[in-house]
Amino acid sequence: MYDVPNMCSFVLIFFLLCSSVFAATEWRQFRGPNGSGVSDAKGLPLEFGVDKNLLWKTTLPQGHSSPVLSPDRIFLTGHDKEELFVFGLDRKTGKQLWRKQVPRPRKGELHKANGPASSSPVTDGENVYFFFTDFGLISFTKDGVERWRMELGPFNSPMGLSSSPVLSGNKLLMNCDSESGSFMIGVNKDTGKQLWRRDRSEFTRGFSTPVLYQQPNQPMEAIIAGSTRLVSYSVDTGEPIWWIDGLTWQLKPTPVMDKENIYVLGWAGDADQGNQEEIADFKEYLVKWDKNGDGKLSKEEIPEKKIVNQWDSFDLDRTGFLEERDWKLYQARKKVVNAVRSFKLGGKGDMTAASTQWSYYKSLPNVPSPLLYEGILYICKESGILTALDAKTGKVLKQARLTDAPGDYFSSPVAADGRIFTISHEGKVSVIKPGAAWEVERTIALNEDVNATPAFEDGKIYIRTHQHLYCFGKKE
Repeated sequence: MYDVPNMCSFVLIFFLLCSSVFAATEWRQFRGPNGSGVSDAKGLPLEFGVDKNLLWKTTLPQGHSSPVLSPDRIFLTGHDKEELFVFGLDRKTGKQLWRKQVPRPRKGELHKANGPASSSPVTDGENVYFFFTDFGLISFTKDGVERWRMELGPFNSPMGLSSSPVLSGNKLLMNCDSESGSFMIGVNKDTGKQLWRRDRSEFTRGFSTPVLYQQPNQPMEAIIAGSTRLVSYSVDTGEPIWWIDGLTWQLKPTPVMDKENIYVLGWAGDADQGNQEEIADFKEYLVKWDKNGDGKLSKEEIPEKKIVNQWDSFDLDRTGFLEERDWKLYQARKKVVNAVRSFKLGGKGDMTAASTQWSYYKSLPNVPSPLLYEGILYICKESGILTALDAKTGKVLKQARLTDAPGDYFSSPVAADGRIFTISHEGKVSVIKPGAAWEVERTIALNEDVNATPAFEDGKIYIRTHQHLYCFGKKE
């Protein structure tokens, strides 16, 4: 006969272990587990489209945020004209279970490729957390009951923000980098109470989402790729633990990592290799140009047209003058180089010299994050150029064009069930067999614009276009 109490204990322990594994692999945030873009989902349809293996599609307002999944819900954001919305959908049917309007007290600047609903939500399975540039943070239950809200901003960014919140234990982490007043915040996920706020005034334009890392026998850390520097912060206190210099000045992609290394991609328009300059210190220019001796420079005092004609790129805090902080950031901007880089994880203090492993400078994407899959790092840039790099050495294994899917790319490459999936802005999905000699197996036309990154779970692929959320799966 079975010992019922012992059997119950065994079942409970087994259930808890399974639950922890499932929680680690569910697609609960931007790009899934720790932003990796890799899912352990199996049984995905490799042939699908608007007329094949389509389980359902739901019409939604436009939004660039990517879908995130709880065991029975899908969460998204969107905007309809000037109004902001959050949504909860049923995973089985795609039915909209609830829709809530979020206040929009302002209308900040946006790049033409960005939108007011770009940040992806994050969920703990029972609750969901959203961020909007024009509002701040807000949390709902999975059934659409508001739990708390925290207004943040306004933000001084000509591009708008698009970093997404992440969860670590009972803490919600949000990074808000802009031209001035940058910060990262730690919030109690259950109460909405601020636990700490870390000033990041030395950082300007950044759009990267934090990734989590834990050194052996140490507390959890949150790593952020920002302008010119990668920094790892304590999740408990917000204190910086270690950092690496040398990144480019504008960071959009989110890093990816394995157990030992982190791979950081950054591209900005004027920082290609060979464009670097040594700019003299601010005090030297004050001697030459500061006619009224007030310790700052106005447009009228500056004879160089390249500065005056790009004034908003120099006057970061919008005071109408160039001051020492503006100039230091300009100096840093002119020194850095666009690249995808490999660094050793961990350490304490400045780890630049000790951690840097390799750099690759060519064919770099602007927006899409890199993908690390089975020992190979993949990057996908505009015009559909896909590059596979050996993750250990940075050596190019294969670089070729996705010939049936040219155009712009904002969605990041993702992988599941032994395949890589990329989506162009024009809605061309490439299903790719990975490896050093990767091959495109098929290209699927959705015929709708796409900015969001796909999600995977339970043998299904979820793709958000500008008009719909699609669910593809093998039909019985």
